[in-house]
Amino acid sequence: MIKDIEWAEQLNCAVTVCDAEGVILYMNEKARATFASHGDLIGQNLFGCHSEESQAKIRHMLATGESNSYTISKGGLRKMIYQTPWRRDDRIAGMVEISMVIPEQMPHYDRG
Repeated sequence: MIKDIEWAEQLNCAVTVCDAEGVILYMNEKARATFASHGDLIGQNLFGCHSEESQAKIRHMLATGESNSYTISKGGLRKMIYQTPWRRDDRIAGMVEISMVIPEQMPHYDRG
């Protein structure tokens, strides 16, 4: 069980955390609601519900420490997905995925 994660429980975005083998350790309230039709996914392996292409990307991130981000449209909503490895004692221990609803048109600012 992940400790000290209460801050994420009621964020206005979905947060899912897995270990280095792909076992789901934590899903916040919004993530659990998003995937409620699939039952309780905590303790399940996320590789079982991803395509081979997605599995390869996840394995690459877990091996290299690289992050991945992209946008999707789902259920009439536009979302940004950000996936990044998390570390324990400077070693990759798993991955965090943050999914947030974003507006169709988003401002972009160049700050320098």
